[in-house]
Amino acid sequence: MEIAGYKRVSSFGQNLDRQDFPCTEEFVETISGTKKDRPELERMIQWVRNGDEVHVWSIDRLARNLADLQSIILRINDKGATVRFLSENLTFSANDDDPFARLQLQLLGSFAQFERAITLRRQREGIAKAKERGVYKGRKPTIDVDAIKRLKDEGHGATAIAKQLGIARASVYRVMQSVSS
Repeated sequence: MEIAGYKRVSSFGQNLDRQDFPCTEEFVETISGTKKDRPELERMIQWVRNGDEVHVWSIDRLARNLADLQSIILRINDKGATVRFLSENLTFSANDDDPFARLQLQLLGSFAQFERAITLRRQREGIAKAKERGVYKGRKPTIDVDAIKRLKDEGHGATAIAKQLGIARASVYRVMQSVSS
């Protein structure tokens, strides 16, 4: 059995002193936990094998939200490895024999759904208030209607237009239909 140690700090000014624990292979990252692209995390997941353990000092070092946490734990467990959070004394084993661990992971999943719902509600409320003040404009259009019209007038077909503009062909058809109406 090998022990992978995942250690993360959010910025170069921080140090790893409190995350000092023995491991076979260390995977150290200096990046925000909210970032999706974490090369050392991906490298660690590739490195672990059946029967290995992943040790992390604290849950917040592995993920900043519960949905990501659950996803990462499941990816590691799918490889037959166990995840152990040292400061919280939590263990998520690859085997399904421990009903308490399964319950904990399911609770994490439930909390993740709840967290996401609350975030979306707050976002909707914030957008509504911004609209009332006249400061919310929505996102910028991703489709250049004028470019589609110009390319169509030049004799290009929908597939060629879609490829050239990097959009879906259905989007081209939708614009062409709305323009001709």
